Amino acid sequence: MRFNWVAHYRLGLAFVTVVLFMSFGMPGVLVTGFAEQMENHQDQQNSEPQQLTIILERIYLDGEISEEVVFDSYWSIENFWAKYDQWQLVDIDESTMVFRKQVDDISPLLKTNGYFGITDDGVLTIYNGRPDPSRIIQSFFQIDVKKLESKKQEELIQGIPIKTRDRYVEVLETFKHYSLQE
Repeated sequence: MRFNWVAHYRLGLAFVTVVLFMSFGMPGVLVTGFAEQMENHQDQQNSEPQQLTIILERIYLDGEISEEVVFDSYWSIENFWAKYDQWQLVDIDESTMVFRKQVDDISPLLKTNGYFGITDDGVLTIYNGRPDPSRIIQSFFQIDVKKLESKKQEELIQGIPIKTRDRYVEVLETFKHYSLQE
């Protein structure tokens, strides 16, 4: 394996940044304890891999938050940070790290079973499945049903499948023009 000094420098800089962030931005974390733990990990890295619980939070456009728990092991801290360089570290303790990422897409739930619809009182709503008052996921704004074309009103009553990010944005933009101004 070839030594890449630029990558090594960046990873070291990232580690220092995280430690500084924790000492100034996260008052509840014992930075000295974490620094000692990381030193111990470095001392042990040749004898056995280090174990951590990693929680990966994804925040989707529709507000849905998914959480994935990963049990990860690593031999060197540089490899560990490189693996999660696209994530933002939001919490840490002795054996667990929580990373977060904003996802520029709709959640898997909406892609598989999300429908736009309208409530009985005219609120644009997302449902888990076809519109049904017991299956509401998220509500947006009240629509002036009197201004709404009968075809569009029927589409909302039957439910408009979401499936893609573009469809999600398109439907919101279309019906925003029919919203009641408060």
